[in-house]
Amino acid sequence: MNNGLVNAIIAYIMWGVLPLYWKLFNDVPAGEILSHRVVWSFVFMGILVTVQRRWGDMKRIAASRSLLLSLTASGLLIAANWLIFIWAVNNGHVVETSLGYYLNPLLNVLLAVVFLHEKPNRGQWLAIAIAGAAVLIIAIDYGRFPWISISLAVTFGLYGLAKKKIGQDASVGLLSETAVVLPVALGYWIYLATVGKTTAWTLPVSTFVELLLSGVLTALPLLFFARAAARMELSTLGFVQYIGPTIMLLLSVFAFKESVSPVLLIGFALIWTALVVYATASVRGTKLAKAR
Repeated sequence: MNNGLVNAIIAYIMWGVLPLYWKLFNDVPAGEILSHRVVWSFVFMGILVTVQRRWGDMKRIAASRSLLLSLTASGLLIAANWLIFIWAVNNGHVVETSLGYYLNPLLNVLLAVVFLHEKPNRGQWLAIAIAGAAVLIIAIDYGRFPWISISLAVTFGLYGLAKKKIGQDASVGLLSETAVVLPVALGYWIYLATVGKTTAWTLPVSTFVELLLSGVLTALPLLFFARAAARMELSTLGFVQYIGPTIMLLLSVFAFKESVSPVLLIGFALIWTALVVYATASVRGTKLAKAR
């Protein structure tokens, strides 16, 4: 559990600061950034799996139809999440991405109850209710249906559930997921070259090298997340996730100068209250379980 918590905290801090990185490529379309992200993630994971001598596990996955289908689903889910996130950040919607990842823990709890039969205690349900009210207040104040937020929450929530159900090694699992969408990414490169709309390859050398690093910056937090998902309850993992959107929210205000209303700040305070309540209830629940 402790090891899982450390991995989760590292993953969410890294995800929280990622908007700073994607802002470096404002002039590159989101789809093209995604294609590079997929390709260089695959390359990085291929090198890592080679060093670990785990290609035998890849052959085992390829021979298992059910496992291959599960990893295909998780690969498509995370690719969709990446695309929405990159587009939102580079089009000035960092606040809405933050809201999406505030929504995600609530969805994680629902998925955990329905599919994994996890049972939150009363204090944890209270925290969920407080957080839910906060998100509702934020959504109403936002003034329109937050499709970016909902899409990010649903795709990443289902991805987390898939990782929990698959239980695959982090390195091999991520390589398999990127391999699933690799043909699409390469096909998109060919399409862009054919119609003469390639942008990334015309970037200054230093900026293109930064884009190459997207493979490392994509893979590392996902590796930490996969390790955390294998060691923690999905509902608890979801609440640790508030670290990421909190960092994003602060960046949206202080780095990207997006407008934040007083109502949004109230919602923010309620969410942190929910975190304290949830953490307290979880600690008490653990002590009671040990006492028995």
